[in-house]
Amino acid sequence: MRRPRRRRYAVGLVSALLVTLCAPATAVSATAVRDASPGPPAATASGRHQVVTWGASADRQGEAPRDRSYRAVVRTSVGGTGTRVRLSNAFGDRPVTFDSVYAGRRKEGAQLVGGSNRALTFGGAGSVTVAAGESVVSDPLSGRLAPGSDLVVSYHVLSAGGPSTGHGMAMQTSYATAGNHSAEESAASWTDRTGSWYYLDAVSVETDRNTGAVVALGDSITDGWQSSTDTNRRWPDYLSRRLQGATGIGVKGVANEGISGNKVLADGAGQSALNRLQRDVLSQPGVRTVLLFEGINDIKAHSGVTVTDLIAGYREIVERSHAAGKCVVGATVLPFKGWSEYDPESEAVRQGVNAFIRTSGELDGVADFDRMLRSPYDQEKLLPVFDGGDRLHPNDKGMQAMADAVDLKSLRCDR
Repeated sequence: MRRPRRRRYAVGLVSALLVTLCAPATAVSATAVRDASPGPPAATASGRHQVVTWGASADRQGEAPRDRSYRAVVRTSVGGTGTRVRLSNAFGDRPVTFDSVYAGRRKEGAQLVGGSNRALTFGGAGSVTVAAGESVVSDPLSGRLAPGSDLVVSYHVLSAGGPSTGHGMAMQTSYATAGNHSAEESAASWTDRTGSWYYLDAVSVETDRNTGAVVALGDSITDGWQSSTDTNRRWPDYLSRRLQGATGIGVKGVANEGISGNKVLADGAGQSALNRLQRDVLSQPGVRTVLLFEGINDIKAHSGVTVTDLIAGYREIVERSHAAGKCVVGATVLPFKGWSEYDPESEAVRQGVNAFIRTSGELDGVADFDRMLRSPYDQEKLLPVFDGGDRLHPNDKGMQAMADAVDLKSLRCDR
């Protein structure tokens, strides 16, 4: 069997979130993003660069109310200084104005640690209007953001309307309220709980140039469905914890770009992996490797997608990622016998796709999730101990087993 190529680069514990109370760093112009061509992360005079520490795929959500505040709770991966947040209006049909944006560290629920909530600026201004279809990146915030921490980003939407942009299935409780309460550290005003993230789609930090990130490009399994809510037990979370404790890898950032129901080839539950690759993956700073785990929704939809079709989709993702200087690790598609859409024909496609991922040599590495989670008694089924109950989505133990199946060395890249 031909072994997949693996590319390497030289060497690049979880602690509490530390946000100093200094004034914000010197303002840098806010960066608008609209299908921008990917490039290497910007290096500072000290040789440091920006690396994504958290991400969530944007999609079209419901009608956007005006005069509403959101308090998004997110878990960091890599730590660093110069924290920036990215606000997205990618699916809006009119401008959205954010008239105050703050970042702090969480104490519990919607309550913040006293003195930690600090204003973010955009090109030196405290407010920013984001045009339809665009995103904006904040100026860097001084102080250090530690790995494995609960960062809370609070923002007030002054004007909106039309469809909002956000991530529907967060598996994390965040908060919302009427009026502008973004500067408040108390939980008193934050009475509306939500299981979605609105407008916020990425957070990055500045770190040394030998440290990079991996982006998990996937569907509901990557999104964390059937894992325990509010516990960060999605498989990319377990992978992040492994990476923070690893030495000699150089990849510390993890961005989870999974969308429930997502497909490689066709839009539907979010834009297809092909159509969102630029925005959700290649535009993120400091990305070294793409961990591609998609295909089950194409297969089980019975839309006539063949092994050849899916391989062509994978090849395009690999080619575009390689052209952007990223490596691609392919993950095999999990078994799903017992799910309502299973049949022998779709299983044959899954087997053909997995054979390509394992043996083609066109990927820079392989994470064999199928081999790790399948039953030894019926290899078309998930092992019951890993099954979340629907024969398709792994439970917490299955999520951890998936992360354990990733060879951390395969995430190193020198492209």
